[in-house]
Amino acid sequence: MRTIKYIVLHCTATPQNTSVESIQNYWKNVLHWKSPGYHYIIKPDGEIVNLLSIDKISNGVAGYNTPSIHISYIGGVDSKNKAIDNRTEAQKQSQIKLLKELKKQFPNAEILGHRDFKGVKKDCPSFNVKEWLKQINFKA
Repeated sequence: MRTIKYIVLHCTATPQNTSVESIQNYWKNVLHWKSPGYHYIIKPDGEIVNLLSIDKISNGVAGYNTPSIHISYIGGVDSKNKAIDNRTEAQKQSQIKLLKELKKQFPNAEILGHRDFKGVKKDCPSFNVKEWLKQINFKA
């Protein structure tokens, strides 16, 4: 098993009604990735879809994928493609559930947003992860 240093939160930067299949098709057919961008993706209704086993490496943050597990929610932009935290309550609850499970397995892993990594020029996940974790009293 690889050493996990980071649990990274993402948004898909798509409308919330985007299907998991269309996101996967984009990775495969446009970006030509062999692996998904995330290990987990969370639909607006809170359903957690496992896209890749956590013992495999996904394409979440260039240069940081080997030590990371990536979780994304569908959404993160408004109708003009501007970053917005539009997570549903169900998505937030699913994020918390996944984070708790993963922190049990990897207690030393740091929880970060995609934008928290050096050199990243994206707003992803469209909210401040550290602030949100404080707001919900999540013991990271």
